Amino acid sequence: MEKNNLDAIYTLDGKINLFKAFPFGLQHILAMFVANITPVIIVAAACGLAAKDTAMIIQSAMIIAGIGTFIQLFPLWKVGSGLPIVMGISFTFVSLACVVGVQYGYATLMGAVLVGGIVEGLLGLFAKYWIKIISPIVAATVVTAIGFSLLSVGASSFGGGAGSADFGSAKNWILGTVTLLCCIVFNILAKGHLKQLSVLFGLVVGYILALCMGMVDFSALQDVQIISLPRLIPFGIEFNFNAIFSFVLIFLVSATETIGDTSALAASGLNREVTVKETSGSIACDGFISSISSLFGCMPITSFSQNVGLVAMTKVVNRYAIATGAFVMVLAGFFPAVGSVLATLPDAVLGGCTIMMFGTIVVSGVQMIGKCGYEQRNITIVALSLSIGLGFTQCPEIFAHFPSIIRAVFAENCVALVFVTAIILNLLLPKDKSDKEN
Repeated sequence: MEKNNLDAIYTLDGKINLFKAFPFGLQHILAMFVANITPVIIVAAACGLAAKDTAMIIQSAMIIAGIGTFIQLFPLWKVGSGLPIVMGISFTFVSLACVVGVQYGYATLMGAVLVGGIVEGLLGLFAKYWIKIISPIVAATVVTAIGFSLLSVGASSFGGGAGSADFGSAKNWILGTVTLLCCIVFNILAKGHLKQLSVLFGLVVGYILALCMGMVDFSALQDVQIISLPRLIPFGIEFNFNAIFSFVLIFLVSATETIGDTSALAASGLNREVTVKETSGSIACDGFISSISSLFGCMPITSFSQNVGLVAMTKVVNRYAIATGAFVMVLAGFFPAVGSVLATLPDAVLGGCTIMMFGTIVVSGVQMIGKCGYEQRNITIVALSLSIGLGFTQCPEIFAHFPSIIRAVFAENCVALVFVTAIILNLLLPKDKSDKEN
């Protein structure tokens, strides 16, 4: 009976008690918490919002991310994938959101998110009519690109967080290295299902070490309210065609990332290909939840690639275990003190835990490419898509003479460029004879 309970964490619908489920759910939330609130902080600062307004948006972000995760886990009608996908605030929209928020105002930004989310949601509901152009080799290439795009995120966290005054300092190196080593050693020495809690163990040890080193900042806890309710349409909503058009394009980019995340999760966590129904529900959830997010003054919500990497590494796919993490997110939204404590986790600790997870996504993408086969056509699609997508975005100045909307979509988003290139090549390149016969 005990063995069955432990094995349940490796199945979608296995029955698992709360005591066994909670550590795995908490591990997911700790792995993504800081990355979830960072986009809010960046955009709010660019738009000149007050500290209390930023705190309110962070509060809403946790609640909406938790609800979105619940819907991904347990779909409502055709919205939601039924897969262990964790939702959070997307970095994909940050640069455009800063531009729109500064140029047109925060209310216009929210209007663009509202409309763009509805467009993506509808695309998700009707995905069966267009999803066929996303062939397995295109999905595999996008998953690989997502993994590569996250490597710099992990490295940046390892160094202490981009822009931090002590970036790359000896303290951050020590903290990140000790955390990483703890994850590896725990995974080697632990028995059975406990192996899959290596990230949580690394986070705890890293946090304790950070406390001893004086690297945990508790200043944000001084004026935190015990309980607080989210506000509906706190900044108003206005509509501007240019802002809406720009956001619709970025929502299409976000949809491609969601397709990649969903494909990667099914391949690495469930050892099978993702179904059209799951992909459709996942995209629809991204879009419609993002629209709801805008009603609470918050940024778009999307699937978190960090957590896909965690699933790929641990193979823990139990929906009820992940749901305990979603509950923690909602709780953190209604009780700001919970979120404020979690937010004190130093970047270097997160970097030590996530850098291996992100590499796992790259490996999953490579494995997916291997399953597609190494015919010349597939090699051409993968090689050229990754070369253009990863190469061109390393020197964004190459887009200097393109229209601003093209620069906004492609100049620094390698996943979008990889996806578009892979789609075009997949449509234009003649299929091998073996493919035509199949």
